[in-house]
Amino acid sequence: MAPTTQEIKISRNGSNNNAAALHGNGKAGVTKCNPSLLPNRLTIRGVVGELLTRANQEKKLIPLAVGDASSYACFTTGKKALTEAVAAVVSSAKQDCYAPSFGLSIARRAVAEHLSTGALISLQERDVFMTSGANQALQVSMTVLAARGGCNVLLPRPGFPLYESACDLLRIEPRYYDLQPVRSWEVDLDQVRALVDCNTVGLVVINPNNPCGAVYSANHLHQIAETAGSLNIPIIADEVYAHMAFGGSKFFPMISFAHLAPILNVGSLSKRWMVPGWRLGWVAICDPRGSLAQVRNAIEMLMNVSSGPASVIQAAVPKILSNAHEEFHENVLRTLESSADTLYERINQIKALKCQSRPQGSMFMMVEVDTSCLLGIRNDMEFAEELMKEESVLVLPGTVIGLKNWVRLFFGAPGSLLAEACDRIKSFCDRRYSTKN
Repeated sequence: MAPTTQEIKISRNGSNNNAAALHGNGKAGVTKCNPSLLPNRLTIRGVVGELLTRANQEKKLIPLAVGDASSYACFTTGKKALTEAVAAVVSSAKQDCYAPSFGLSIARRAVAEHLSTGALISLQERDVFMTSGANQALQVSMTVLAARGGCNVLLPRPGFPLYESACDLLRIEPRYYDLQPVRSWEVDLDQVRALVDCNTVGLVVINPNNPCGAVYSANHLHQIAETAGSLNIPIIADEVYAHMAFGGSKFFPMISFAHLAPILNVGSLSKRWMVPGWRLGWVAICDPRGSLAQVRNAIEMLMNVSSGPASVIQAAVPKILSNAHEEFHENVLRTLESSADTLYERINQIKALKCQSRPQGSMFMMVEVDTSCLLGIRNDMEFAEELMKEESVLVLPGTVIGLKNWVRLFFGAPGSLLAEACDRIKSFCDRRYSTKN
């Protein structure tokens, strides 16, 4: 068994056989790492891990901070056909080999057809690159856009922290534009225009939105694309929650507006198909005017030196993306809508809390916390800490995702569990509530 710690070995005559490990003063040196990876800033996992240590052991934990709806049985009706598609590929043993760098042709074609459905433009196999989940897709997109030193990318606030992490690693400056809660979390386009300069290399748009639960109208997406086009910047369209829209809203793919601005589409199977552990995603280029030619070449080069998703999952993609799973998708949307309604209505009955906009998609909603009327609570982080100590309800402080004195709540859970969570949150807020500011 390999040692778990590294030792400095001393020879019989007392000399050091690993001189590189020692400084002149005889003390072991410290090898420095990338400063972006030092534990000096907040991350979702780091904050959640700390909050979990504060749970009230006398009450069962209700986790509403991070989202994995696949763990709840109410979201699995009709899902068997998905697993059977993968099982058939595994049984055949025909895809036990390495997959091509860009992904299996059958998977790329299936994703291209899937993305083109309902859009005003058609994608081809060559436009799609298969990745290990959407996380690799966003890393690929950000990496190839980092064309020069001193560049910047526009990110939504509140947003998804992995974009900020990618910026740190790639030495890209993140510039934040606000999503407007009183306008159903629409993009502040005036702010976008003010933030852009000659070093801006991309605009990230998340729709349906995590963390706000918004689903943008075709008109608003047209405005976003028109703005990006006028500023000569591409759009990274994060559509991981594509088609997960309810309550009368409808999902419109951003590639429908690629005639206005070039699009890098980031997507995956994880959310809509409730299989986050399968780690299958993609980045797709929609560029009718050819302005992303160098970006396409860079993606090809990058994919040639990185590993993609498992070949057996890729081989099942055509069946997974077929129209044979409508019962499954309809059940997911019905359950999400019911859960979202439960959480929205109950939260807005609790003093000191307010949800500005009913969720229309994804699995998350943002809730504003009036800390001025809660005794012993100065900010969203303390709200989350004290709520865990007293009620064992885990929520994500908005500070982690760019919005202080808000919290993000996950509603991809059974309605009964959300109702219990709301009971506990109400009890907590009632105990802490004060009319004295």
